[in-house]
Amino acid sequence: MPQAGLYVVATPIGNLEDISYRAVRILSEVDLIAAEDTRHSRVLLSHYNITTALQAFHEHNEAQLEGRILERISAGQSVALISDAGTPLISDPGYRLVRAAREAGLPVYAVPGASAITAALSVAGLPTDRFAFEGFLPAKAAARRKKLEALSHETRTLVFFESSHRIEAAIADMTEAFGSQRQVAVCRELTKKFETVLRHPLAELNSQLVQDSNQSRGEFVVIVGGHEESGDAALTGAQRMALALMEFLPASQAARVAAQLNGVPRRAVYQLLEKAP
Repeated sequence: MPQAGLYVVATPIGNLEDISYRAVRILSEVDLIAAEDTRHSRVLLSHYNITTALQAFHEHNEAQLEGRILERISAGQSVALISDAGTPLISDPGYRLVRAAREAGLPVYAVPGASAITAALSVAGLPTDRFAFEGFLPAKAAARRKKLEALSHETRTLVFFESSHRIEAAIADMTEAFGSQRQVAVCRELTKKFETVLRHPLAELNSQLVQDSNQSRGEFVVIVGGHEESGDAALTGAQRMALALMEFLPASQAARVAAQLNGVPRRAVYQLLEKAP
């Protein structure tokens, strides 16, 4: 039997075979499994004939149940924490419970396994030596664009989660913020039957999503290449073009056209126009 403590257990992100022997054993032997969605988790547990008691544990009841779970661990029991898919706490509930267990001096054990982030990075073909995980972008367009513009000069590879009903808008906003030539990989339905990985410059990918509705279905991890300083020459060219266009267009429209034609962020071009004498 496992020692008393909280076990943070990674579960498959799609293919049920992507689980470790240790994870199956821990889930079979603990006193309780705290699951984000018990209906979803029962599919996995049934597949491996795991009959351990389940307790729903999600963002709406985390504060209410935290104390009870810690009491069970303090009394010598073992509790496993799982999310709907992948490694718990990554855009999922559980952080407060782990923090509280640590502060109470109770043991917390990692049972590592599948993660959509590392799975996507491994197949994207973009730099993985330095990356920043940004989770889900804001749902509202204005907030999403503001967030992306703030990240436009980030040199690390960027990792996002995105939903099917916002993927097209997110890629379109990335094209506007990062420039049409920034490399991106959209990883859809990883490890599942209809898994696809599309890797193109943003403008090309944007067109592909619009033309093929099947590519906008499912769950997505979006990997965006970092800003390259070598793009300064393209930015200078865009500035010159925008200055010429301003004879016919307002500054904001001139910046947008020049940015799209040169594959650079619109915001960067507009900022240069503001500084121009």
